[in-house]
Amino acid sequence: MVNIIVEMAKYVIILLMAAYTFSCFSIFLQKEERDEKRVLLRQNFLMFGVHFMAYAVLYLKIREERMVLFYMAQVVFLAAVVVLNNVIYPNVSRLVVNNMCMLLCIGFIVIGRLSFTSAVKQFVFAVLGASIGLVVPVIIRKMKILVDMTYVYAAIGFLALAVVAVFAVSSGGAKLGFEIAGFGIQPSEFVKILFVFFVASSLRGDTGFKRVVTTTVIAAAHVLILVLSTDLGAALIFFVVYLVMLYVATRQPLYAVAGLGAGSAAAVAGYHLFSHIKVRVSIWQDPFASYSEGGYQIAQSLFAIGTGGWFGMGLCQGSPELIPVRETDFVFAAISEELGLIFALCLILVCVSCYVMFLNIAMEIRNQFYKLVALGLGTCYIFQVFLTIGGVTKFIPMTGVTLPLVSYGGSSLLSTMIMFGIIQGLYIIREDEEKKNRTRERRGNHGVGRTADRKAQKAKGSFEEVPKQRIR
Repeated sequence: MVNIIVEMAKYVIILLMAAYTFSCFSIFLQKEERDEKRVLLRQNFLMFGVHFMAYAVLYLKIREERMVLFYMAQVVFLAAVVVLNNVIYPNVSRLVVNNMCMLLCIGFIVIGRLSFTSAVKQFVFAVLGASIGLVVPVIIRKMKILVDMTYVYAAIGFLALAVVAVFAVSSGGAKLGFEIAGFGIQPSEFVKILFVFFVASSLRGDTGFKRVVTTTVIAAAHVLILVLSTDLGAALIFFVVYLVMLYVATRQPLYAVAGLGAGSAAAVAGYHLFSHIKVRVSIWQDPFASYSEGGYQIAQSLFAIGTGGWFGMGLCQGSPELIPVRETDFVFAAISEELGLIFALCLILVCVSCYVMFLNIAMEIRNQFYKLVALGLGTCYIFQVFLTIGGVTKFIPMTGVTLPLVSYGGSSLLSTMIMFGIIQGLYIIREDEEKKNRTRERRGNHGVGRTADRKAQKAKGSFEEVPKQRIR
């Protein structure tokens, strides 16, 4: 009987996830605010439906009461995140909140299936991240000094990376961070945010050649120290983020071409200088030929994805324990094996939906500093998703980065939730800009000495405010 329930639950979970994913994009077609709210509320029910079905299966297969208690704690937490964000910040982007909770939910499910201890740690970090995330929008909105702290961001970021390069212990061929009281801390995850703020602050107004050279030198120093620490995934993220922000700020294709050329030359040089890179490239080219020398990671990932097929084996029905570092770097392979490729593709689309909202904010916000921050954080987020999934599926060489909000990792989870909090703050700033603009327009229309024009315009209905579509 249990096996029948597990098998049926597999298809129900896929259907709920597909419906949630569809709503992430159908909401952009809604013209009325009440229709948007209806879609957003439906998303909440779909998310809790996926969560309930998954943990019901886990309980039936594992038969441990602590799983029920853990599930109830997660429900309270996820509901609190949704409610508090909407109560404290009425103008918050509810789509971003829902997507963040959905990705957290998937992470809780998969990590709980793989390791209960790791899932509890992840939950603790999620609670901490959500608490910080509730404060971040206020800081972004109120602290105008953030625009002028250009070299403060650079100094703190470079110092943090230097401490890791000098004092951290090498793990898996790279110096990533430190372990304190059983919890790993990876400073580069937080320096990514400082790096985006530094570039945005530096290029917000002056984009002359001298300023571009100065900014590029400091950015290159960040990337270089990450390369020396052999944290190649983070180095690549920093490089791409800077290149995108530089091009958008200057609108000079020459800078983008020069950056790509310099990056390509650096990649070739790194390949010849670091044996670590040579091994990863060799594994990427043919993981089965290098199976005993590290290729088993990619090989097992591909086996898991192929075994799961479109509909997956079902929770607790596969063998994700055979996948190396399955809770962090290869969590996407574990998801694909037991929940199926359809579910995995929906997960990718939810991540894309988050990126679309980030770009939407970046395009509509008027302040150049905030515009660049939104663009930089969005690029950082979606490129990390690309690196993780691309490496797991052998599309690109493995870079050793985690899947944001889904993979196990306290530093990654905290930094990503802070990023989402910053995005919410920028969304509120955008709403404030539009309110000021509408107020200015109304005052202009009611100017002194324009009584006749005002009557004519009023007769035509020009004073009626036309509500702009807003994706909440």
